[in-house]
Amino acid sequence: MPNFAAPTLIRQNDNATATGSWQVRALADRAAMQKVNETLHAIRDAHLLRWDLSQVEALDYIGAQLLWNAWGRQRPAQLALAPQHEDFFRRLEETGTLQIRKLPKPHWYSLDTLRRIKCNLLDHVTGFITLIGQLVLDLGRFIRQPKRGPWKEISASIFHTGYQALGITALVGFLIGIVLSYLSAQQLHQFGGDIFLVNILGMAVIRELGPLLAAILVAGRSGSAITAQLGVMRVTEELDAMLVMGLPHGYRLIMPRVIALAISMPLLVVWTDAMALLGGMVAANVELHLTFKYFLTELPDAVPLANYWIGLGKGVVFGGLIALVACHFGLRIEPNTESLGAGTTISVVSSITIVILADAVFAIVFSGVGF
Repeated sequence: MPNFAAPTLIRQNDNATATGSWQVRALADRAAMQKVNETLHAIRDAHLLRWDLSQVEALDYIGAQLLWNAWGRQRPAQLALAPQHEDFFRRLEETGTLQIRKLPKPHWYSLDTLRRIKCNLLDHVTGFITLIGQLVLDLGRFIRQPKRGPWKEISASIFHTGYQALGITALVGFLIGIVLSYLSAQQLHQFGGDIFLVNILGMAVIRELGPLLAAILVAGRSGSAITAQLGVMRVTEELDAMLVMGLPHGYRLIMPRVIALAISMPLLVVWTDAMALLGGMVAANVELHLTFKYFLTELPDAVPLANYWIGLGKGVVFGGLIALVACHFGLRIEPNTESLGAGTTISVVSSITIVILADAVFAIVFSGVGF
């Protein structure tokens, strides 16, 4: 590589003379570049000067662009230029400077933004309803031909979503039971209502906290896993391969997961209830000195049987909703890693939101049952 002199720019009266190399490698010299910039910034009437670039040894588009900007993006009236450098400025004169126009950030209340939100929401609602309809058809086929059903997929999904979730649900349920019992015991002890701790803890855990807590944990653990699995299958083109082989997505991927979660969620609800009540009994024994025998004896009378069935029903509904939402977003993931991460996040958030909405519906519909 030839060694060129550093770029220099000298102004004398109405003359501006550039010498040296005006290529990117030479312009990387900080000392030389600082002197050039100081001279260029001091020039206020660049288009009135006589520019002499004939002594420039080497020039590229970076150096030409630097001078072009100093000239106000137009060729000065008096310019001496070497023939081999004419092409740089001719192209700049024809095309101008590439400028990226920053589009104004749309407000959330603008018509375009609201229209886009509406279209996305309608698209998701339509797709979710379509998914439910396909699930009903697949269930009908499964009932008619149970021997040809995806039993292995259902069994594997129950193992992954149910059995492997026992540890985390037990731990969180036990701790929540301790916290709830401890806080309630402090308040009840002030009014001499220690014996009512069984009523408060039993109703809160069995009717509300147990199903909701298990659903949130499963949505974050199993729901995200289902979405990620389907998303990876999209990235690796396994979903397309299944369609080519005549294997429908709904019958082999969606229905087994929905059935598995609908079966495992009620069992997880019972398990979470038991662990939460165990934690509550431990805290009640330490704080209020209520024995385990007294707690277990009073629990059936404090919590009517209808609350157990409501909790189990919530488990079935919550499990089906989590599986459907996870599959819905998993099938919509595009074949790239960014979409995979965003789709998994949206899936978990949507699952938890829908579970809470469903729990509110249960609370309204069964407001007069179990009390």
